[in-house]
Amino acid sequence: MDTLNFILPVLLYTFGIILLVVLIVLGIRLIFILNKVDRVVDNIEDKVNSLNGTFSIIDKVTDSIAMFSDTIVNSIASLVFKIFKKKKKKKDEEDIYE
Repeated sequence: MDTLNFILPVLLYTFGIILLVVLIVLGIRLIFILNKVDRVVDNIEDKVNSLNGTFSIIDKVTDSIAMFSDTIVNSIASLVFKIFKKKKKKKDEEDIYE
């Protein structure tokens, strides 16, 4: 029993030291990995920022096309509305005279 009381703490301390060393090594590797990821993210951010001008031009073109198509659709809709409104007025006038 005395040997068991002596061996178990030594084993626990040994495994604790090994675990601590492994965690320190993993922490250092994690720091290196995060530095590499940071460089990749900065590179991607630079490339995306270089495309911002292109995206703004595309946005302006699509806005102008949408405004142009809305204008055409509104003019066609008002023309159709006027045509049906005139036919309805003529029909109402004929009903009044009868």
